[in-house]
Amino acid sequence: MPPVGGLRAVYRTAASRSGHILSVAASSGPSSVDVSSTHHQHYHHHQQQHQQHQQQQQQRNYHCHQQHQQQQQHLQHNGHHHHHHCGHLHQQIRMQSRGAGLVGTGGPTGQCPHVSPFTSCSTPMAEGGRGGGGGGGGGGGGDDRTAPEQKPEFLRQQYARLKHVVSEMVPPTICQAQSASSIFANNELSLASVQVYGFDYDYTLAFYSNELHAKIFSTALDILLSEYKYPEELRAYAYLPGFAIRGLHYDVQKALLMKIDAFHYIQPGTVYRGLSPVSEEEVRSLYDGTHVPLDQMSDFYGKGSSMKQFMDIFSLPEMMLLSCVNDYFLSNNIDYDPVHLYKDVTDSVKDVHTRGVMYKLIEKDLERYILHGKETHDILHKLTASGKKLFLITNSPFSFVDKGMRYMVGKDWRDLFDVVIVKADKPSFFNDKRKPFRRLDAQGGLQWDRITALHKGEVYKQGNLYEFMRLTGWVGSHVLYFGDHIYSDLADLTLRHGWRTGAIIPELRDEINTINSAEYTRQLTWLQALTGLIDRMQVSQQVYRSPECLEVVQEWDRERQELRTVTKSLFNPQFGSLFRTHQNPTYFNRRLSRFADVYMTCVSCLLNYDLQHTFFPRRAPLQHEAPLWLDQLCIGCLGLPRREPAASAAAAGPTAATQQERQ
Repeated sequence: MPPVGGLRAVYRTAASRSGHILSVAASSGPSSVDVSSTHHQHYHHHQQQHQQHQQQQQQRNYHCHQQHQQQQQHLQHNGHHHHHHCGHLHQQIRMQSRGAGLVGTGGPTGQCPHVSPFTSCSTPMAEGGRGGGGGGGGGGGGDDRTAPEQKPEFLRQQYARLKHVVSEMVPPTICQAQSASSIFANNELSLASVQVYGFDYDYTLAFYSNELHAKIFSTALDILLSEYKYPEELRAYAYLPGFAIRGLHYDVQKALLMKIDAFHYIQPGTVYRGLSPVSEEEVRSLYDGTHVPLDQMSDFYGKGSSMKQFMDIFSLPEMMLLSCVNDYFLSNNIDYDPVHLYKDVTDSVKDVHTRGVMYKLIEKDLERYILHGKETHDILHKLTASGKKLFLITNSPFSFVDKGMRYMVGKDWRDLFDVVIVKADKPSFFNDKRKPFRRLDAQGGLQWDRITALHKGEVYKQGNLYEFMRLTGWVGSHVLYFGDHIYSDLADLTLRHGWRTGAIIPELRDEINTINSAEYTRQLTWLQALTGLIDRMQVSQQVYRSPECLEVVQEWDRERQELRTVTKSLFNPQFGSLFRTHQNPTYFNRRLSRFADVYMTCVSCLLNYDLQHTFFPRRAPLQHEAPLWLDQLCIGCLGLPRREPAASAAAAGPTAATQQERQ
């Protein structure tokens, strides 16, 4: 870590390169940027510059464009190639967002007062669009500049100019500031205040290979055929690991699998009946639009009157089996009740767990199914070496957990935990006060003694969180619990009990890799630019008075829809991103943001951080705020150090990311 003086130098360098960002942020209020008292004079200087700049804009329109050119020349004098490239990139983004409305839908935020939005100060002017001279006949300059936006040629010129800027702006690989080994914050969290760490087991301490999902699918299919007498022809279906994503909703009565956004709207192109997509027209007919009322789609734990949300990673084979059975009946014109089918399939999948079939599969071949064992070992030892208290609360049985932990951590794994609770029956464990704890002996047998304390080295079954907190004294925000299920593991803890929570999202690794890809960067940047152009052209109603111009804008909108489909397919061809429905968050992401203080790909991401680290959520601009904050510039542009794995993690062995790549 650089010395304090070095950090101050980095701050001064960043501020000098990005003073205009501070000015933009200052326009939303004096408290928009938190600057230390040492640099108040520097901040107020930029604030005054911004105010003077606004006055000059009102006097002369062309001065704003001249100011942008001066800022661009300043960036070009930067000696470091990467700093020059990134600074120029962000400068162009700001110029386009202020002039062409690339960010938000409130109009051209950088437009000078009383100036046509089509010739605003921060966008190159169309030839003949201002000052008379061109674009029409029969009159003076005033006639020529009345409504150039009524001409399709003008719109196509704007389109061509914008596309050229975007093509120059996006390199083959853009600054990849995000790392799949990072921890991301929804809410500010200081590890210095955390004294107790709690964990779920499945997909938190123990990670499983994709082969396990295929086994769950085939085993549940066997149960469906042998016990529920479904047609043997269903054996022709195989598990497709890339078909579904977590967080989807299933309409039980209509047998439809779909993705819904944070505002309860169905994302077009993500509705499937069996293995076939359902047209947008049919979806609108079935739901009288695309909005789904809350009482139908989800309650507190993801179950509504007619829909279920699949939040568990183990639900991926369940969604696949539902889709396959529906597809078979539909393809063969077999009449069936979707409600019966749903119940039979879910019961078959549940039997794989409750009968212990899945546990036996894993126990027979731990090396085949369990991943990242060394990382689990390393993070648990790091926490205990730092004097932290650890506990485990899982729904899995003790024999299964014991074999897995012995494989990953060693036979003395229980010495690392202050409390171990199995068969906890979450989520009722967190809100049911009636169930008492029972102690297990060395062979896993139940004991009859009354539990008056929870001892280290012992194993307990069931119980409830209220008794847990009373016996341990672990309450409030100094407890941090990690789990993979947003509802069952995290919801009650954060809303009812005030614990801090961390969500484990293994899919995050692929999401970040896609986001960092050159293809996604190109497509998304042009999509945003084109959306801004369409939005900007709506500012003047002149475009709607010309059928030819309206057709051009409609062409742009069709291209925009195609771009949205392309960017969606880069994540998953059927359902897109786990976190986004085009520009809106998914319903899954909404619940994640509400119930998890931080989230990460795996718990071993903690190896990359000091236990005094504070996680800060990125300040996301609201729709009425400036589109870019200083902390959102790429680290290459600001000259800040990139995050590297902590020394302890490097010494301990490869990171989870490295081991997953080997798998």
